[in-house]
Amino acid sequence: MIDLASRAVGGGVVAASDETFAEKENLVAAAAPTHAAHTFGHKGQLYDGWETRRRRGDLDEEDWAVVRLGLPGIVHGVVIDTAFFDGNHPVSGAVDTCWLEGYPTPDEAVAGPWEPLCGTELQGNTAHEVDAPVPRAATHVRLRIRPDGGVARLRVLGVVLPDVRRWRDLGVDLASLAAGGRVLDASNRHYSPPENLLLPGSAAHMGEGWETRRRRDGGFDWVDVALGAAGHVHQAVVDTTYFVGNAPGTVRLVGIGADGETELLGETPVRPDTEHWFGAADGLDTGLVVDRVRVEVRPDGGFARLRLHGRPTPEAVTAAGLARFDAVPTAVAEQVLLGCCSAPGWAAAVAAGRPYGSLDALVAAATSGVLALDDDELVAALAGHARIGAPRDRVGAREQAGVGTDVRDALAEGNRAYEKRFGHVYLVRAAGRSGEEMLALLRERLANDAATEADVVRSQLAEITALRLESLWVP
Repeated sequence: MIDLASRAVGGGVVAASDETFAEKENLVAAAAPTHAAHTFGHKGQLYDGWETRRRRGDLDEEDWAVVRLGLPGIVHGVVIDTAFFDGNHPVSGAVDTCWLEGYPTPDEAVAGPWEPLCGTELQGNTAHEVDAPVPRAATHVRLRIRPDGGVARLRVLGVVLPDVRRWRDLGVDLASLAAGGRVLDASNRHYSPPENLLLPGSAAHMGEGWETRRRRDGGFDWVDVALGAAGHVHQAVVDTTYFVGNAPGTVRLVGIGADGETELLGETPVRPDTEHWFGAADGLDTGLVVDRVRVEVRPDGGFARLRLHGRPTPEAVTAAGLARFDAVPTAVAEQVLLGCCSAPGWAAAVAAGRPYGSLDALVAAATSGVLALDDDELVAALAGHARIGAPRDRVGAREQAGVGTDVRDALAEGNRAYEKRFGHVYLVRAAGRSGEEMLALLRERLANDAATEADVVRSQLAEITALRLESLWVP
């Protein structure tokens, strides 16, 4: 599990009820808490943690701190660490989760909506590991302590849910924590953990990389990395910055995919204290699709960072996007669906059917629901569509790209006739059709009776909705 809240991956504390004695930001510090006894400031003993004032009410009162996760994901458990707080620790602690899209203000984050995750009684000077009975997707967590006191660190352990919308038209570091990459195993972690290799940013010193013991057996060390999404690696970066006398002599990359193990980069010399970029010209197999990479270093040593820049496959992007859709709270999923079809009842029903596990299953459920829309829901769905030839937004403009200026006047006249006859906009799947085709279909459908046309509209709406769902996670 990854600490989704750590400052090392971009986590932060956005608000707290009180921080009279020690700052809330300490909760997510990457380093282990420390303590120097008899070091006093003007507010008392200095603590490496978050500490609130003494409450004078009953034990039902509580303090709280809201943490923005650096990497949104599914939270499986937490560690509430009261290290060095003994006698001034809380009686109990609980953690709640919420999912907020975009970049909410501190006030919006405090407001939630919050759902309970887990809780426990607290002892002093103890790291309390608490599993979530039901793991939940979250962008923020709230730590609540009763009635007051200090907590050194909050670790939020989970699995990343990458936002694949950010990958569109970009290359991606497929191994990064933000993309869902993770270390599966390593031959040795004597001096420092291999998970450091995938941290964002540059290492500040050698201790922020991965370093093994000195080998005496003639073998080699390795680390096995699962990519966030399967894809083609176009540039591999092996950064030995700060590793001067303990960098490896050579590095070799082995790609692991559906067809087994294949050499991605042959054994290649590396230099101390250097950022190395390896591409096709250096022997990197950029045509290989991999979802795991084993990095072999000979004979031992370490390096600071690993980057595997490339392009994920469309199938991998869709799978990652769908995994996020299946995990987010219902209200968030409904908003995604309403962007594809603006019928609230339909969106609620499709969201309630999660998890789908595959795009085909999602599209099938969505299509079935659209074809079964009642008259009121159909009206709501049609309200989300502009006239053909007059798109309201970029999505509509993209879908209506086949409408040329030469048929706009004829379509405008046809739209008026259609709306007068049926009382709603002319709806047709525009993607892949020319303006002339859509105009011909409009004139043909003017001859339908109301019941026949309602069935045609549902069919067209189902096609449009399916296309929009399928394009949600196109790389």
